[in-house]
Amino acid sequence: MAEAGIERGFLVAARTGRLGLPGSYHMPYEVVARACEKYPGRFYGLAGIDPTQGMAGVRAFEDAVKNMGFIGAHAYPHWFELAPDHAKWYPFYAKCVELGVPFLAQVGQSLIYSPDQRLRSVGRPIALDAVACDFPELKLCGIHVGIPWHDEMIAMAWKHENVHIVADAHSPKYWPDSFVRYLNSYGRSKVMFGTDFPVLGFKRTIDEVAALKLKPEVRKLFLRGNALRVFGIAE
Repeated sequence: MAEAGIERGFLVAARTGRLGLPGSYHMPYEVVARACEKYPGRFYGLAGIDPTQGMAGVRAFEDAVKNMGFIGAHAYPHWFELAPDHAKWYPFYAKCVELGVPFLAQVGQSLIYSPDQRLRSVGRPIALDAVACDFPELKLCGIHVGIPWHDEMIAMAWKHENVHIVADAHSPKYWPDSFVRYLNSYGRSKVMFGTDFPVLGFKRTIDEVAALKLKPEVRKLFLRGNALRVFGIAE
């Protein structure tokens, strides 16, 4: 991070499917909370969501925000094969609105993470449309660009003022042309930088962003300003 000039990072207490299923694990909230406490102002926690846990999960998430300093929710819809507009996610959306924190959801194609559990790609960005309509106060972020349905993701961010995009997990040099044009024009306030480390290295990603030759004001918002605003982080 220091080599790349990245001053802050988000640590995810990931929940990748129901416990006991192949490839699934839950990172305890306490582990991430301790790391953030050790490096205040350097790291911020995102609380992973398991939609099958119902209200017990909602209460645990609320505790993570109120008492452990977490600044948002993070979800992998494909790990549960439940699209973002499925009813099981809705209690968590409502709690995010109540707490005033963003909800990050993976959009785009899923991979084969475990040969013993092949997961459907349920993260079509268009599924965020119903969520944004039902929760206009929710700060909703589609992570991983949305490839190969990136134009759908752009459409959602254009339509809904509360929808944003996190451009992580895909190398900037391979971003679709339409996405780069959106970022560098009317999407300047809608897209945030990310790496999904260790999927992408910090220095490599920053260098590839520089090669895109974004407008100076766009680069500033993309790399820093938009995230500070959306997550309510003080300068």
